[in-house]
Amino acid sequence: MRHGSGYRRLNRTPEHRKALFANMAGSLIEHEQIKTTLPKAKELKRIIDKLITLGKRGDLHARRQAAAQLKQDIHVKKLFDALGPRYQERQGGYCRVLKAGFRYGDMAPMAIIELVDRDPEAKGASDRAFLAAQEEFANAE
Repeated sequence: MRHGSGYRRLNRTPEHRKALFANMAGSLIEHEQIKTTLPKAKELKRIIDKLITLGKRGDLHARRQAAAQLKQDIHVKKLFDALGPRYQERQGGYCRVLKAGFRYGDMAPMAIIELVDRDPEAKGASDRAFLAAQEEFANAE
């Protein structure tokens, strides 16, 4: 009997895979759209749907469960303050995976994973804020 076939191993150790998906889930929560390989996107969909369900619950235990899985507190804050209420009426299916051709270097199948009803302004907002703060700091001197 073939056991352990419930997920994609992605040629990584369990610790590496856990860290990979924690970082990718945080990036998806922050930017609401990311580009990655197709197998990673399909696995991330399972993880992010469970995290948004925790965000919909909104209680302290759900917040602690999400914080244990995500790396940064800003991602947990956005998950519970913005995404949880946004998807309160939706019964699952919070993100979609769109095929995006093949990577030039190794012909790996690429995909775009994005949140349904996403905010188009969220993608790159933190980078724009960082650049604006840098510019303001440079002008202050």
